[in-house]
Amino acid sequence: MSGNTSAEETGGRQQSGLWPQLKRPWHAMPTGEVAGLLAAVVSRGLSAREAGRRLSRYGPNQLRRSRAVPWWRVLAAQFKSLVVLLLVVAAVICFFLGDNLEALSVVVVILLNAGIGFATEYRASRAMEALQKLGAQDALVLRSGTRLAVPATDLVPGDVVILQEGQSVCADARVVESAELQVDEAPLTGESVPVAKGTDPLDDEDTPLAERRNMVFKGTHATSGNGVTLVIATGMATEIGHISKLVSETPEVETPIERRLADIGRRLVVLCLAVAAVVAVAGIIQGVPVGLMLEAAIALAVAAVPEGLPAVATITLAVGMWRMAKQNALIRRLPAVETLGSATCICTDKTGTLTRNEMTVTRIRVWERTVHVSGIGYAVAGRFTENGRQVEPAGDRQLRGLLKVAVLCNNATVLSRGEGDPEVTGDPTEVALAVAATKAGWAPDELRRRHPELKEFAFSSTTMMMATVNDGLDEQMNPGQGVVLCVKGSPEAVAERCSSVLTTAGLRDLTQAERERALEESRSLAAGGLRVLGVAFKPVGRAPAGPEEAYSGLTWLGLAGLVDPPREGVRQTVDMLTRAGVKTVMITGDHPATAARIAAELHIAPTEPQVLTGRDLAALSRDELAARLEEVQVFARVSPEQKVDVLEALQRRGEICAMLGDGVNDAIALKRADIGVAMGIKGTDVAKETADMLLLDDRFVTVGAAVHQGRIIYANIKKFVHYLFSCNLSEVATMLFATMLGEPLPLLPLQILWLNMVTDVFPALALALERGEADIMDRPPRPPESSLLDRRTVGSIVGYGLLITLAALTAFFYGRFVRGYQPVGRVDPAITMSFLTIGLAQLFHVFNSRKERGPLRGREWFSNPYVLGALVLTVGLQLAAVYMPGLKTVMRTSPPAAVDWLVIGACALMPLAAGQLYRRVVARKPASSRA
Repeated sequence: MSGNTSAEETGGRQQSGLWPQLKRPWHAMPTGEVAGLLAAVVSRGLSAREAGRRLSRYGPNQLRRSRAVPWWRVLAAQFKSLVVLLLVVAAVICFFLGDNLEALSVVVVILLNAGIGFATEYRASRAMEALQKLGAQDALVLRSGTRLAVPATDLVPGDVVILQEGQSVCADARVVESAELQVDEAPLTGESVPVAKGTDPLDDEDTPLAERRNMVFKGTHATSGNGVTLVIATGMATEIGHISKLVSETPEVETPIERRLADIGRRLVVLCLAVAAVVAVAGIIQGVPVGLMLEAAIALAVAAVPEGLPAVATITLAVGMWRMAKQNALIRRLPAVETLGSATCICTDKTGTLTRNEMTVTRIRVWERTVHVSGIGYAVAGRFTENGRQVEPAGDRQLRGLLKVAVLCNNATVLSRGEGDPEVTGDPTEVALAVAATKAGWAPDELRRRHPELKEFAFSSTTMMMATVNDGLDEQMNPGQGVVLCVKGSPEAVAERCSSVLTTAGLRDLTQAERERALEESRSLAAGGLRVLGVAFKPVGRAPAGPEEAYSGLTWLGLAGLVDPPREGVRQTVDMLTRAGVKTVMITGDHPATAARIAAELHIAPTEPQVLTGRDLAALSRDELAARLEEVQVFARVSPEQKVDVLEALQRRGEICAMLGDGVNDAIALKRADIGVAMGIKGTDVAKETADMLLLDDRFVTVGAAVHQGRIIYANIKKFVHYLFSCNLSEVATMLFATMLGEPLPLLPLQILWLNMVTDVFPALALALERGEADIMDRPPRPPESSLLDRRTVGSIVGYGLLITLAALTAFFYGRFVRGYQPVGRVDPAITMSFLTIGLAQLFHVFNSRKERGPLRGREWFSNPYVLGALVLTVGLQLAAVYMPGLKTVMRTSPPAAVDWLVIGACALMPLAAGQLYRRVVARKPASSRA
């Protein structure tokens, strides 16, 4: 499994040639050893000359950016389909046979198909490039003892970088000094809260990336505090560079519709060759001249090719692409439009995808009481309830005290913008506490103005607490003349320093047993996937001199439980996907308990789901992982490579997988999936550049809509494939049977092209615009190995094709033997009758192809206005082919007599009537008796 990595790999990518092979990873080394290996002096940094030498040797600190796909490659990709190549061969054959008009007609179809596909994909690629954010960054470094701001691209291994609050981390580095430094690593690891950074070496050489507390990584940013770091890797040698390299080496996955259309292409090649061979051999056996039979055989082979198929398929995908764009799903590549409809499994990241990435206080535990807080994300509307009864924090001494401390011991800002969510800045946990106070009716800035901060003890990885000294409060946290120390931090650390507790009756001593009970409550909240903070205070006469004096004799106020809440509509979408037979799998870098809680809440997994971690995956073989996939749908603390391991294991089981993500850590899996889906707003550039589809509104609900639309697209493709193939089969069978009976061909080559490229295309396009059947999301996903031409579809195509053939031959033989028509010059009235009959029969047959099962009923006949429009247009074109001067000469037709029209009409309606009657009879049978 790729989860097993070497010590060097787990400690940062080695910058080639700079130092000897590492005996242990960077995070396991003391800072002095790191500096020695890098030949760097932390107090002075590199000299300008040495930095220049290293920059020349190791290159700029930037990732290799994939080039935009040039327009000519987008255009060339439109000609890769086997069906299109078959049309090219048909055009060449027509040209060499002297049928220039037929050859030109086929070329027009090929160019139309290529033009539509090119225009749609090229526009999507330009829209994608507009979404990518490109911005130059500077880094603050020490060079020869002087602080300098240099372009981030000029950083080199061994540089001493000073990292301050709000700055981006521009290279992978070892932390050598930390003043309460915290870093948001969500884009890289999926961790939903900032990570406190320290300098001590880690004992475990195999510490996962998300738990390396003494390292910072390119692509993340500092949320609070500051620190000094030693650069250990730049550019493509960084963790994000490694991911970028894996992405570039990961091959594109052919989409299901591409595989299915390629399968059709292969079958068409076989069919064309078989038809040509059968006709040629049969004619030669009957003594027909070889040259004439070869020409007839080639004409039949051309007739077997549905010339309109590529154009209709392309237009169908383009229509689906435009429909999805209206629902905020931007598709970058046409074939990917249908892939979500084929999906049997949706693999998704958690942070920012299923959740809002907005920490929210949902539970407050004061002494012997639990209060629930409503309202999700940064919305300031919410209620406080206890046992279903509303609580007013202003009149509740325990709640009032805890919330005041939480907002005073806090550096986040919450600025109201009138309607809608407020504008927030700061650490996500502190923002959540400030928003909770706002829900209680206190404006954080106003509260801080009334109780000004006299001193702050910043969060320390040693004390695991933060404190502020605030004026204007009494011993009960009410406005007064006193000074109060406000404290928040790790529940264990805070409780250990408390000697009293605030109860509903007032202050009293806190016993050791009661302290253990408070910590047990903390562990219970954490086991439920909540991030838990302990809150305390202490009246002081003056600001304490240091942490030891400050953090003693505290009064316990309680616990605040925070979550990153699910996005709106996600659970309903997961339920809809489950009903549709699509499994949802969570693959995240976040904490296992948090992942399990979110998975259960969103119905992704049972109430107590099994969770596999990155360490678990590293210990499993391929076969063992495949066996566990039967019962596990939640994976936590996984690396980017392990996301691909899970994805490939699912694909080996035959699943068609979509992957959703927004971070750098999702990029490899996004590319390896059958369809990669990235967030268009909060997604990183690497994720957006890799994905096949972007969610422009960042909503998981949009995925459900896209799956629905993808299924409609596939159903429509299957409908028009059924329609076109049954039409083409009727043309081939009509000519083949007539030839085998020793009769002249009932259709001329140009008439066949007219049917295939004019009269067949418009009804097929109308089928492509069907809105979908009502129960399409209640059906299980089609098997991944299924073909557009499965046994049932082929049987239906043959049945309808033979019905249309019977109708055409009936009209043809009626004209020859009943009416006694003989050719007059270049025109044969009997051929005109067969031409009109087969054209109209194919047109009416469109109604048989509108539903996969069952007859059309009532309003369903008129529910697709495009079909009705195609009906009017195509009838007009058929009439023009026999009545319009010039065109009828080219088509070699003549206007039929009135009695002939009655025969033509009756024969043309026969396949439709027979088809609907058969469907009605089958629909009445019990389901168990149907084939």
